[in-house]
Amino acid sequence: MIDFGIQSPLPSNKDFRIGMLGSGFIITDCHLPAYRKVGFNPVAIASRKRSTAETTAAQHQIPKVHDSLEDLVNDDSIEVYDVATPPNTQLDWIRKICARKTAKGILAQKPLGSNYAEAVEAVRLCNEAGITLAVNQNMRYDPAVRGAWNWMQQGGLGDPVFATIIMRGIPHWMPWQAEQGWVTLRIMSIHHMDAFRYWFGDPKSIFASVRPDLEYENGMRCVGVDDTWTGPAREGCPAEIGIEFRLEGLNGLAIGDLGWCQEPYTTPSTLKVASVGDADFTKSNWKQSWFPDAFIGTMAQLLIALENNENPAISGVDNLKTMALVEAAYQSAEERRAVELGEIWDPAHSGAHS
Repeated sequence: MIDFGIQSPLPSNKDFRIGMLGSGFIITDCHLPAYRKVGFNPVAIASRKRSTAETTAAQHQIPKVHDSLEDLVNDDSIEVYDVATPPNTQLDWIRKICARKTAKGILAQKPLGSNYAEAVEAVRLCNEAGITLAVNQNMRYDPAVRGAWNWMQQGGLGDPVFATIIMRGIPHWMPWQAEQGWVTLRIMSIHHMDAFRYWFGDPKSIFASVRPDLEYENGMRCVGVDDTWTGPAREGCPAEIGIEFRLEGLNGLAIGDLGWCQEPYTTPSTLKVASVGDADFTKSNWKQSWFPDAFIGTMAQLLIALENNENPAISGVDNLKTMALVEAAYQSAEERRAVELGEIWDPAHSGAHS
């Protein structure tokens, strides 16, 4: 019997007072439904428009609505800030929270800023303020992604050889994304690069053109194909939508389906695994899905870090390598060459406590 492991470890203390900066789709449809499932404690919310914050607060029973994001940042009763503002404004809010030094933790959205330099600055600010910074790289807590990792820790895959993530899906695009000047790599592909890091560690280099290829020193290769158009599906053409991964090793094979971008939107993720000598695949039977269940894990890992006085599982420092990998992908696409992670990521930044 294969043990796929616990999907989202939970903190003993769920009473940390959480303030929600933002009331868009990711907060209203993902974070808050996930938090309510397990009894986390969001106590206040603010948005650019009070009316949208009021609507979300009423839907999810949040007791206090602030008039503005600034008012929420100035609320000394908030222990953890859930920052869900666009990437080009996220650093400013982190800076304001850190300047007050009253919060204990921040859960920041991915990407951690508009570029690698902003991510480094966010880590520095939180380090100096004594605030624990975690990043909402939520795909790590998708049941299939985490289940595959747990299976690999038990030796099911053996030495990894080849891994792919193939996406044919249309993300939940938001108006603010048009303002960034970039879309797929920092918004969607960042999940897949981070998942490869979660499964296999840090790659030596990346080559990006239409697709990003991650190369490891031992010959292991990861390929992500991210098609965020999928043909004229929005124009009425029948479409095959989904995100699938396949992990191949000397000892076994794992195949997962993230159940995302499908109908209903909360279709459960699936995983099937087999090792040498198995007569058939072992298949998952869980009911959890990436959206919203993975968002339990990303907040939980921050709260666990706070109660145990330790680094989060997805710390700001760790996420610098994911941000550097995205930056390297953009450079690779522009220069039409493989770019090593070390060309972007500076080891000196890893010494900062996040």
